[in-house]
Amino acid sequence: MKIKSGFMLRDIAGSWIVVPLGQRVVEFNGLMTLNESGALIWRKLEGGAEIDDLVQVICSEYDVDEATARIDVEEIVESIRSQNLLE
Repeated sequence: MKIKSGFMLRDIAGSWIVVPLGQRVVEFNGLMTLNESGALIWRKLEGGAEIDDLVQVICSEYDVDEATARIDVEEIVESIRSQNLLE
């Protein structure tokens, strides 16, 4: 999986905001904010990470078991997918 081109993640006043660029401004209606773990997942998706990769990143970064990490990762990825931000 990979984030579509034309979107950037920005830390704005302590909040992680997905910012559309160029033509994506017209296509992307709305605003997406992410927490710290969501921003970490976003950055990994920019590089083409898969679910299993993301679960391992969350497990290594936070004190959480794999089952909980998988549920959280799948929820965040589905949120990003529902906004049509994945290739």
